[in-house]
Amino acid sequence: MKKDNLQVLFDKLQNDLDFAEPANGHQQRFLDILNKSKGVASIAPEKKQSWLRILSIAATIAILLSIGIAQFNTSSSIKEKVAQISPEASKTQFYFTSLIEEQVKELNSEKSPENERIINDAMIQLKKLETNYSEMEQDLLNGGNSKLILSAMITNFQTRIELLNEVMTQIENIKNIKNTNDANYTI
Repeated sequence: MKKDNLQVLFDKLQNDLDFAEPANGHQQRFLDILNKSKGVASIAPEKKQSWLRILSIAATIAILLSIGIAQFNTSSSIKEKVAQISPEASKTQFYFTSLIEEQVKELNSEKSPENERIINDAMIQLKKLETNYSEMEQDLLNGGNSKLILSAMITNFQTRIELLNEVMTQIENIKNIKNTNDANYTI
């Protein structure tokens, strides 16, 4: 039995067929072109691009950009205001922040299935301490007892460093226990 010519054609074009939906308004544009070629006048007025839509998009982009810039400038201005109140606090913050970042990198490099939970818990605690520090900065800017707040800010940094040191100690203990257990089971 010989296959039908149409069936053979469809078999050849199986992967080349286009199943995509036409763009919105395709049918109307097609009818408009068809009517123009036959000399038929269209009753529906032609749509012109709405300037109101373009202006609303531009306004939205402008608003989003201004909010982003304002947010960016606000975060840096808090640090600048704290530095104006206490230049030593700014220097101390830079010193402690660099120490903490270095320890966090070291902590993340030690991540393994055995100690992943400890590291994740430590990161959660660090986030809480950072939030507390931000609140203390705001209190300092609002005119609170500056000596007391600055002392609390330094204590916050020291607490973060102690937390990271304790976690590193726990990770070392876990490694030592694992190595000891591995050595005991070596054949």
